[in-house]
Amino acid sequence: MNLSRTRVALLLGAAGALLLALVIVSPVLLTGIPSFVGNGGEQPDCSGGDTQNEEASDTAASDIPDDYLELYKEHGEKIGVQWNILAAVGKRETDHGRSDLPGVKSGTNHAGAAGPMQFLISTWGGKARIEVSSRFNGYASDGDGDGIGDVYNPADAILGAARMLKRNGAPENVRRALFVYNRAWWYVDQVETIAKRYAKSGEVQVPPQADDSCDDPLVEAAPSDVVAKILAYALAQRGKPYLWGGTGPDAFDCSGIIYAAYRAAGLSIPRTTFVQWPFGVKIEQGNEQPGDLVFFNSGPGTSADNPGHVGMVVSKGKMVEARCRLCGPIKVTGYETRGNIVGFTRPLQHPDVQAQLKKLQSATL
Repeated sequence: MNLSRTRVALLLGAAGALLLALVIVSPVLLTGIPSFVGNGGEQPDCSGGDTQNEEASDTAASDIPDDYLELYKEHGEKIGVQWNILAAVGKRETDHGRSDLPGVKSGTNHAGAAGPMQFLISTWGGKARIEVSSRFNGYASDGDGDGIGDVYNPADAILGAARMLKRNGAPENVRRALFVYNRAWWYVDQVETIAKRYAKSGEVQVPPQADDSCDDPLVEAAPSDVVAKILAYALAQRGKPYLWGGTGPDAFDCSGIIYAAYRAAGLSIPRTTFVQWPFGVKIEQGNEQPGDLVFFNSGPGTSADNPGHVGMVVSKGKMVEARCRLCGPIKVTGYETRGNIVGFTRPLQHPDVQAQLKKLQSATL
């Protein structure tokens, strides 16, 4: 998945002329253009296809309680994972909460798991009922809006399971996500078999990854040629693996791909997420544009004031990110439905970057 060499060459060759015009008029023009302007057309969805249109089979309708089926579909759509995979996990774990085994309705089982989706209490938050806040990094979730993550509440537990599957690779890499959920390949096989029975098509639908044709419109819609160069580099890394501490060319971590993309445009920004966050000028959500950074309260030792994960905005609601080792390759994903966004920044408005832009302009004279 790469842009054509001719396309990249044209972008690089045009940078000097456009950059000169932008800087001479005003440094603000380089980064102050209204968000997501460009060719005027609707931006393509580069995150893949929709997995939520799968109809329930007669088996699903007869086997899954109505309230559970509604929750599987609601939270599957909200988080972006296959509802029938969620339902299959619920079936395999506790028969959709109908099991009378220890840990399903109260207490824990021998492994310390509890609730209809059988979460380890340690991953839920250390106790079965916990007040849910933006500062919490576990899977305790509030699926019914009461402010409490209750591992025995189907609404909360199913939302938590959807978040866990999403974090670990779903919907693209379902088998990897299921293996992280319960580390046994026989378990993965059993859940997939159940999920296929629950789908009218008899399949577990996996969204296709977007190809080169999705990249060009994103680059062309960039608010400046500098941003176009940054996006061109970042998008060309899609499909490469995550590597903690990686800055390319073969693998990257979340901040490494951003650092490398800006460097490809001749600009130097901080290397790590923890330093990238205070570096850029803060942007209100809704005013972000391509090339801006979106930060998340995610990862060990992070908080609402100290985000540990970052992605780069490529179009409205979409970002390119290197998420984690078990989350699949670098790809374009959605950020608007994630509940742990800390904020947005625009590195191009930092005074140091503005000075770098002027030096680049001088070098072209």
